[in-house]
Amino acid sequence: MEQTQTRQNSRLKPRRSAVQTGKRPQGRANGQRNNRQAKKGQSSGAPLTIQGATQSRGAAVRAQKRAVQDAQKVANQYMPAASDQKPEERRRANVIVDDFNKLKITFLGGQEEVGEKNMQVIEWQNDAVVIDCGNNLSVDLPGINYTIADPTYLESIKHKLRGYLITHGHLDHMGGLKHIVPKIPAPIYGSRFTLGVVEKTFEDAAAETGLEFKPDLQVMNMDNHERVKLGAFTVEFVRITHSVPESSCVVVDTPVGRIINTGDWRLDPEPLDARPTDAERLRQLGDEGVLVLMSDSLGTPLPGRTPTESTLEPTFHDIIGRAEGRVFCAIFSSNMNRIQMIINAAVAAGRKVALDGRSMMSYAEIAVRQGILKVPRGTVVPMREIASIPDDKILIACTGGQGEPGSALQRMAEGDHKYVKLHAGDTVIISSTPIPGNEVRYEQIGNDLSRRGVHLYRHPTHEIDGCGPLHVSGHARRDEYREMLHIIRPKFFIPIYAGHLRRKYYEEIAVEEGWPRNHVIQAENGNQFAFTADSWEQLPDVPCGSLLVDQTGSIVNNVVVKDRVLLGESGLVAVVVTIDKKTGNLLTSPDIVSRGFIYMREEEELMTGLRNELRRAVAQRFKRVDLDRFKAELKDHITHYLFEKTQLSPIVIPVVNVIGGKGEVKTTSGGRTKSAEELALEQEKRFQAMRARLLGTDPRAD
Repeated sequence: MEQTQTRQNSRLKPRRSAVQTGKRPQGRANGQRNNRQAKKGQSSGAPLTIQGATQSRGAAVRAQKRAVQDAQKVANQYMPAASDQKPEERRRANVIVDDFNKLKITFLGGQEEVGEKNMQVIEWQNDAVVIDCGNNLSVDLPGINYTIADPTYLESIKHKLRGYLITHGHLDHMGGLKHIVPKIPAPIYGSRFTLGVVEKTFEDAAAETGLEFKPDLQVMNMDNHERVKLGAFTVEFVRITHSVPESSCVVVDTPVGRIINTGDWRLDPEPLDARPTDAERLRQLGDEGVLVLMSDSLGTPLPGRTPTESTLEPTFHDIIGRAEGRVFCAIFSSNMNRIQMIINAAVAAGRKVALDGRSMMSYAEIAVRQGILKVPRGTVVPMREIASIPDDKILIACTGGQGEPGSALQRMAEGDHKYVKLHAGDTVIISSTPIPGNEVRYEQIGNDLSRRGVHLYRHPTHEIDGCGPLHVSGHARRDEYREMLHIIRPKFFIPIYAGHLRRKYYEEIAVEEGWPRNHVIQAENGNQFAFTADSWEQLPDVPCGSLLVDQTGSIVNNVVVKDRVLLGESGLVAVVVTIDKKTGNLLTSPDIVSRGFIYMREEEELMTGLRNELRRAVAQRFKRVDLDRFKAELKDHITHYLFEKTQLSPIVIPVVNVIGGKGEVKTTSGGRTKSAEELALEQEKRFQAMRARLLGTDPRAD
């Protein structure tokens, strides 16, 4: 880990150049040769060269190309290529000879990593349904909040879309609906609680953007095994246990055979809400015959079975009952069973409860309204009132168990919370384990809380913290995955909702349990498969990928993100030259703005050298090439010069103002014609104003 970090940091730091060390560049022969080439170029039209350069222009070009490629890779890490096919091939991908009579399953998201914009499409002739429509919050790109699945393929079949089938109320399964459904409308089906969460996301989106859209929400009753006809499909939702209320398997009966998608799940025999997985109904469906099972794969590396939620109850009663000061419980906002457990323990200890975190308040409001969350009257108090309640009489349930930036617990740990200042004597319970890929943030929140002097209890360290278990997963483990296979007994099996390794583990489990390996299908995003009653085949890939969404809810172009990455790596340099068209001479000294590249006041020699190069470039080339070519050459020349001196390739923006041509002569109100010098000064003032706006109150200007 240390070696990797060192390599990354060294790539971002400029090498010490001749300017930084105060030494002259070495390589006299090279400098003389470049001078001769520059003189020759005055008459021949050869490109500009740097005086005293010790490296070839090709090195700068290659370095800049590598920087752009690296930035593109970063920008594309959440944006897989639509397809390797040529555009005309993509258009024909879904129009093969017997395509119309094939049952197809298409994967538009969910197959690359945990919590990734889950989405599949099932098609038969003129009918299609979508299972899940999520977003991906695990995105590390500047200014990007999350991604959603690229709906390009869905657009192409929107005329036959009959509905969206949502397995449960987690954002990675339904967070994309508010972006996609208004453009590709169809009814949304799910359990009552799931659709309550969906409705709230649309309401929040309308409040944020002002663009109101009323989705067509169709509640499915899982208790009486309600079935609904959607074109050629018959759909049913079956209750299954997860970490959010009323999670469900989606059952789609097609003319070719039955398809079951488990959603996220576990086989908890004793959930706190007394609503376990409806295994009996799943066995009935298996007895009737299942063509394809698609099953969540997150917990496949873990042996045994996931402990029941009820095993946590004694721990919460113990910690909360003996705590002497304030108690803070950080949990997943959607886990209503866990919140119910904490409320029960708080009531038993004589404590009031405050809920902190927007998402937690939203989920809890829906759960209370639907009778899922039971809260004794007078138990819950607003956050603004906690200061008036004795420390030993209050418990705050909050978001942030993963160390999420901006979460309630994160703001408390950093000392930025509006109502809470943590201190010694407080007790903090983190009822979670780090989700895959979030280990660093999880550890950091522990460090931040430790510095505050609180009594900290975490599940991964609960034994040395002196308490019982504090968390169980909402996902199954290996023995449960085996059991699910034997409950459903599908002809074909597709592991879903995780990266390739975890899906591969599930494949091996299936093979161990007797399924032929050629009946287990490894699907990637963009893959499309066709099924008959006895066989399957892979069809050409369809366009897939991601759309980037910022905190305003707007879609951000990939090009913008690439530029942001480049700015983050090497910064920006803007150069303004004002030239007299008649003489070809500079009217003012070149103006330079550096942002995120160097601190100009500490690099006077570098800036002086750059100005001299700009003067030489104008004198040598301005009157010998057209303006567009001159700007392009100037940009390349500056890039080459800065790389030669710093080994960095910032974004370079050259601005060339030409004074004295047609349309440039201006007169004062008294009729006096302004000189080129006066016009140049005006241009200089305008640029200074622009620079001030760019830099704000930061005086980093030359």
